[in-house]
Amino acid sequence: MRIMLALPIVLALAACNVSSDDANDSMTVQYDQNAAENAVADVGNFAEDVGGKIANDVQDTADKVQNTDIDVDVDANVETNNQ
Repeated sequence: MRIMLALPIVLALAACNVSSDDANDSMTVQYDQNAAENAVADVGNFAEDVGGKIANDVQDTADKVQNTDIDVDVDANVETNNQ
């Protein structure tokens, strides 16, 4: 859950371009919207892939459970003594 709180900060940092100019003793930070959109799209695709794999695994497990045969032996030869 904590990673979800930090995700916007990480994505914003991934979209920043930092350059320094030693001649003027200055630093420039630029925000690249295309890089941010690409990072968000990559995260969304990864989440979609993981969700699909989980759904497929759950479906496979459900199919295995439904196809399980259980053999039950019942002794129907019961004698009662009525006194």
